Amino acid sequence: MNDGVKHGLVDGPVSSSSSLLVRVLTAIKTSLDPRRIWEHSQAGEKGLDRSRHDNRSDQWRKRAGAKRSRALRWASVPRRLVFVTVGAAGALAALTAMKHADSLHEISLQSLITPKQPEPITGVASVIDGDTIEVHGQRIRFNGIDAPESKQYCDDAKGFEYPCGRRSAEALDAFLTASRPIQCTFVTWDRYHRFVGDCRRADGVSVAAWMVEHGQALDWPLYSLGSYAPQQAKAQAAKIGLWVGNFEPPWDWRSSHTDGAAPPSQPLGIVSRKLVAQSGYSCEPRRTCKQISSCDEAQWYLQNCSWGGKLDRDGDGVACETLC
Repeated sequence: MNDGVKHGLVDGPVSSSSSLLVRVLTAIKTSLDPRRIWEHSQAGEKGLDRSRHDNRSDQWRKRAGAKRSRALRWASVPRRLVFVTVGAAGALAALTAMKHADSLHEISLQSLITPKQPEPITGVASVIDGDTIEVHGQRIRFNGIDAPESKQYCDDAKGFEYPCGRRSAEALDAFLTASRPIQCTFVTWDRYHRFVGDCRRADGVSVAAWMVEHGQALDWPLYSLGSYAPQQAKAQAAKIGLWVGNFEPPWDWRSSHTDGAAPPSQPLGIVSRKLVAQSGYSCEPRRTCKQISSCDEAQWYLQNCSWGGKLDRDGDGVACETLC
């Protein structure tokens, strides 16, 4: 704020009030001049003496004189002194209120300009998808990476489609389960009012870096400024995760699928329970190919269980090839 504006908004009213207070105090000083008070007092005493002399002969006149004497005593107090004293008190109160209001305005304005940053969030996470979790009811989006959407499919090494979005979420769930709790430090809010943060497991490992390094998410240069480019280059060279076949970047996939624009509304665990009810299969306990009776069952474990990847040893998207 420049000096002119500051003077107009703050210094102006305060200076005017100060000048008024100076004038009021000067008037008080004049009114309290001993000579003036003595003159008023003498006038009152003379009037009182005359009243006493005139009232000696009659009781009624004595009572009237008593009333008159009280009035004269009040008259002996300079009216100007009363008015000036009241005015000074009012001016002082107004000046104090004005300064207090200015300080409150500055405090309110400062709080609006610099809102308080949320504290880090720590707790056990529920996985929403490969780049979003929920802790204590707060949605948290990993900063700087983008994972396949829950309904997104990718192509494996042989050109077969597989649910890469769900596979990414399951990989994240298994990774977080190994070291709890997670702690997320606030970065910003996104348009869905999700807490965007940098998250680490209890052992200090960066969640975003791990997801990109294992091919389960992509570095998102628009927001990361290339922070995870080294991890992505490593995953691409090793052809793991998404890099085993062909895929569409999640940001491009969302732009062509309107139903994929909004974030999922339920944690992975809730969705899995629905799938169990529909298929009759369950991720508990874990199974090996020798314990599975059909190709459909093996594929269900591969697509819906965090340990399902162990059924696909060559990473071609087909589980238990002796059955399929």
